[in-house]
Amino acid sequence: MAHLVVVGGGAAGLSAAYYARQAAPDLAITLLEADTRLGGKIFTVAEGGFVLEGGPDAVVRYKPWALELMRELGLESRIVGTTPARPSALIHNGEQALPIPAGLQMVVPGDLRALAQSPLLSPLGKARALLDLILPRRTGNDEAFGAFIERRLGRQVWEQLVAPLSGGIYGGDPYELSTQAAFPQLVALEQQHGSLIRGAIAQRKTRGSREAGQLFASLEGGLGTLVKALEAQLTGVSLRLGVRVVGLERKGNWLVHTPEGTLHADAVVLATPAGVAGELLANLHPEAAQALQAIPYGSSATVSLAFDKAQLPPRVGHGLLMSLGQGFSARGFTWSDQKWAGRAPEGFGLVRAYFSGVEASPDELVKLALHDLERLWGRLPKPLHTWVFHWPLGLPRYTVGHLERVAQALQAEALPGLFLAGAAYHGVGLPEVVRMGREAAHKAVRFLSDLPQPQKLA
Repeated sequence: MAHLVVVGGGAAGLSAAYYARQAAPDLAITLLEADTRLGGKIFTVAEGGFVLEGGPDAVVRYKPWALELMRELGLESRIVGTTPARPSALIHNGEQALPIPAGLQMVVPGDLRALAQSPLLSPLGKARALLDLILPRRTGNDEAFGAFIERRLGRQVWEQLVAPLSGGIYGGDPYELSTQAAFPQLVALEQQHGSLIRGAIAQRKTRGSREAGQLFASLEGGLGTLVKALEAQLTGVSLRLGVRVVGLERKGNWLVHTPEGTLHADAVVLATPAGVAGELLANLHPEAAQALQAIPYGSSATVSLAFDKAQLPPRVGHGLLMSLGQGFSARGFTWSDQKWAGRAPEGFGLVRAYFSGVEASPDELVKLALHDLERLWGRLPKPLHTWVFHWPLGLPRYTVGHLERVAQALQAEALPGLFLAGAAYHGVGLPEVVRMGREAAHKAVRFLSDLPQPQKLA
């Protein structure tokens, strides 16, 4: 019987194991995860009536792969949307919190009236943004995201609107993001419509709005529900937690070395961070390994704080993003009890702070979050509960040239029976990671089905 080994038990690895099992029920599958739990950065904690998300708290509906997986797993009735809110979120410019314009598509204004009325931009900034409607499209090499937005919409739109939004998605310096890798949809809008704003207006006809609670989705009980449902479906899969892969060899088939011994495999899915994959492939494919290790990573963290709701000032919408360079430590805050139903007991407010690139202890992260909140609110009630989730080197950064690095890294798939998946390649969001896990599984099953079958004796 053919044997598939999946290395990594995060969303990509779990998806790969699940889809491989669905496509080939008789296939022997082993999933190895260095941690003692499954799910990677999907980390939901239910405690004392609170539901905390240590990693992602939502999926976007217009990228269908995570929602498709949820429905396949029988979770349709448990899919929930955000509570409607107008405005849905605000951006603090260092002096005051101002609403994000309604009708935003990704990070681009898709409603001209809302753009005209937005206090985030000056009249000159709005006029400059409208030049996008007549500027010629440009083709060429990859472009830093900040330069791309400034070219199309102007510096003020970049600084006051797009930088806070994109910095909350990818971390690091949002200006240095690769536009082609991080926002290929915006490159397509420029090419197809000749204008980002025209393209965003067209998208509004097919996509929901964040104000109506139509853009994001999660699950009752948090995204950890997805991990539990996937694990329940991995019947016959050997799940080995706390087992780190320390080496790979190819001698006829694959040898997967662990401190507990060596596994023989006919195919391997590497669903690990890029640096780990690079270490494992250093002797097998040096060029791919070098590209993998050149993909930069940064740390991220979330701090959740529970307060007596009666002591909190009014909070608008689902949260607040912070403009860069204004002295805030957190990239943004989510009012979790207002964004999702059932995330806090009656009478409690639940606030989640998001940090990127901040190296600090858990206690220091709590202090930084409280300091920012005190600056925002003026008067800070004492938190009744705190939870800290820290992800050292947990976030791949798609800097300029990312697609070239990925193309070189994926040359490792020329090794027979090796397949790569994960957030390092074509999207950091949960939907993209699920899609890459599914694609790796299908490629592995096709490869295994083409192997010569042993002859039965008459």
